[in-house]
Amino acid sequence: MREIHVIGLASDGKHIVCADSSGEKFRLPADEKLRAAARGDAARLGQIEIEMDSLMRPREIQARIRSGASIEQVAKESGMPASKVERYAHPVLLERSRAAELAQLGHPLRADGPAVLTLVEIVGLAFRGRGHSMDQAEWDAWRDEDNHWIAQLTWPAGRTTNTAHWRFQPDAHGGSVTPLDDAASELIDPDFGRQLRGLAPVVAAEEDSPSQQTLDDYYGVDADSDTETTAEQPEPAETPAAQAEPETEPTRPKPAPGHANAKDKRGKPAMPSWEDVLLGVRSNGR
Repeated sequence: MREIHVIGLASDGKHIVCADSSGEKFRLPADEKLRAAARGDAARLGQIEIEMDSLMRPREIQARIRSGASIEQVAKESGMPASKVERYAHPVLLERSRAAELAQLGHPLRADGPAVLTLVEIVGLAFRGRGHSMDQAEWDAWRDEDNHWIAQLTWPAGRTTNTAHWRFQPDAHGGSVTPLDDAASELIDPDFGRQLRGLAPVVAAEEDSPSQQTLDDYYGVDADSDTETTAEQPEPAETPAAQAEPETEPTRPKPAPGHANAKDKRGKPAMPSWEDVLLGVRSNGR
């Protein structure tokens, strides 16, 4: 092991210049680890070693982001600040966003071949048919262990959050998507977007149902028919007193209430009085 000695501080102020016995120069970073070693602070020096071991390299950060991890997850796993992780993750996040857009333009593969409509068009029809909103849906994409792009759709339904996944294979014709779970298969099913069969409307019961008919309705009379019925009833036979009168032409009395010309205020034949009935006067006045 060669011994070196400190020559001075570098021009940038962040490094220390050292040299060995042969005059060969070296440069050391003037960081927290060097200061802890210079102070002889072994506890701080050990803590710095642990923190450095937990840090990820930029290539490792991008690999984790490309496989679907978030910035917060990588920051928690590595112990690095989220701002530092975001600096390396930003270009990969743009790559994932572009892959999600291309997957929406892919054609779903069905049992009878690829669909004519794109994935986003078919999902939009299924959402409208079942009352979901595309405004609340979110698309994402990442690469799996086999380096295939996986497209994910997330949307709320009540108090739950549903997810669907497809494998996206890009090509010159827009690419194809293959469902990977039941939710993805249902969304591209031609029958999924159709409206559910509605129930036939129940015919309301008519107001004149037999259960609601009155006795007057059953016999075909109304409230004013009592007067008419009474007027049309046959008059009782002439009393013996009327038969004993001499057969002289009686003076024509005024029209009886039952006469055709005698009507009440409502324009209907009036009820004969009791005297007319007792004397046997008919409705025609004789």
